Amino acid sequence: MKKLITIVSLLSIVLFISCNIQPQKIEYGKDACHFCRMNIVDKQHSAELVSNKGKAYKFDATECMINHLEEIDVTEMELFLVADYNNPGILIDANTAAFIISENIPSPMGEYLSAVSTKEEALSLQKAKGGTVYNWEELLIHFNKK
Repeated sequence: MKKLITIVSLLSIVLFISCNIQPQKIEYGKDACHFCRMNIVDKQHSAELVSNKGKAYKFDATECMINHLEEIDVTEMELFLVADYNNPGILIDANTAAFIISENIPSPMGEYLSAVSTKEEALSLQKAKGGTVYNWEELLIHFNKK
C-alpha cells in the first residue's frame, strides 16, 4: 500500500509539472514556426501561444500567430506572447503590448509588424519610422479585414 501511495504521488507531481502554463524558450535557429514552418531566427519578431494545458506553439512572426488564431479555439489559449522589438528575445503579453505597422521596419513575413511593451514606445517608433500604432484588439480587427 505504501508503494502504491508513493507511485501515485510521483505521478501526480509529474503531471503537475508537465501541465505548467508558462512560455517555453524559443531556440532561435533551431525551432520552426508552427504556422509557416520557417526557421525562427528573428528575435525581434517571434511570438508564442501557450494553451491552458501548457502546450506551447512557437512562431517566427506575430502575423503567423495571428493567422494561426483563425484555425484554433482561442478560448483554449492561456498566453499570447510577442517579442519586444526593443528588447530582442524577450516575450511580452500581446494583450498589453503596443504594435506598429511600418514599412520602415521589416518583419519576417512581410507585414512590417512589430511589438513593444508600451504605447509610448510605439509612438516613439512611429515618430522615427512612420506607420500606424495599434493595441492587440485593434490589430486583430486590422488583420481580419484583409
